[in-house]
Amino acid sequence: MLEGLRSWKTRVLDRQAQLLGFLLLLKSGKGIPGRREKVLVRDAPRYKVIVWGTGFVGRQVVRILLDHPRFELVGVIVNSPEKDGVDVGTLCGLPPVGLTASRDARAVLAREAHAVAYFGPTAQFLAENLSNLTLAMEMGKDVVSTSMTPLVYPKDCPTGIVGPLEEVCQRTGRTCFTTGIDPGFANDLLPMTLMGVCGRVDRVRVQEILDYSSYAGDYKPMGLGEPMDYRAILESPEVLQFGWGMTVPMMADALGVRLDRIDSTWEKWATPEEIRYEHGVIPAGCCAAIRFEIRGWVGGEPRIVLEHCNRVTRAAAPHWPKGKMYEHDVYRVIVEGDPCIEQETALRDGATRDANRAGCLATGMRAVNAIPAVCAAGPGLISALDLPLIPGFGSLRYGPTEPSSPAR
Repeated sequence: MLEGLRSWKTRVLDRQAQLLGFLLLLKSGKGIPGRREKVLVRDAPRYKVIVWGTGFVGRQVVRILLDHPRFELVGVIVNSPEKDGVDVGTLCGLPPVGLTASRDARAVLAREAHAVAYFGPTAQFLAENLSNLTLAMEMGKDVVSTSMTPLVYPKDCPTGIVGPLEEVCQRTGRTCFTTGIDPGFANDLLPMTLMGVCGRVDRVRVQEILDYSSYAGDYKPMGLGEPMDYRAILESPEVLQFGWGMTVPMMADALGVRLDRIDSTWEKWATPEEIRYEHGVIPAGCCAAIRFEIRGWVGGEPRIVLEHCNRVTRAAAPHWPKGKMYEHDVYRVIVEGDPCIEQETALRDGATRDANRAGCLATGMRAVNAIPAVCAAGPGLISALDLPLIPGFGSLRYGPTEPSSPAR
């Protein structure tokens, strides 16, 4: 019995010693001496940003940058005479802020700034975009852009486009990063991150399932609202793959596989009755939904697939794919392999819950939040594969104790 009591006391003392040792470990501090120190937003450097373009994406980004602890808006370049000289707060539906928009790009670019956030026209306006990107870099600014979607992966972009821009980058020592939502983080960052936790990937499919009825942009490139015999510019496989397909070879390179070929499919759906929506009317018999795939073939099968299912109103093409978390307005990644993964992302505006507004803001902020990493990168055209994780440093706001606009 005495031996049993001694054994019990020994176990108690051992446990107390273990607990004491654990408490001493907790009191020893955190981290590794000499390694990266924790930096608070209020102590971090602010990046001065010029926004070029105030369409739907640009206006939303301007609104955010007017009250952001990490970025300072120092200039806004516009294209239309109606916006020239207008206070940027007014452009965004806010009270005046004392900063006016200007059509004089050179004058604005002459201001001190770290980067230009370029939200210019689509890749259809190739010459204008290349000229503007060149000017921004020649005037000493790094560039983040959402306008020239083929540049999301410069390695596979035509040499006639990337060659001159890369020369400008090297000559000026500037860096240019192009991103967006799709093409962009929805079909590069998200699927590549998920595939990074797999032991085996057999195939990956990335879907955009959107109701475009609240979108105020141009539907004509997709043929939405047009007669069924109208051939939209994106129905051309070469144009479609050029504009939307560059993340297919990006994912292939990230996975270390060689593509046999890239092809595409295109379908459209005629509405049997008139459709009225926020921005107009689609007559009966006209196109109210389109669905396409861009497919990267490996080993005789389409193994890397981008799929779009875009409708005008949720009643259109009811038999086509829908989301699981929400029926509409989601981005879905489906990875078949080991493990199999399905992930859906639903973007919603904080005030109105509108998906298109939220998607456009996310498009712009993916670019803006990349500015510190882009400024730290070496000169050249870069892609998502060249950047570190971008978690949105400074984006968390939590009341009056943390000022949202630090003193300049």
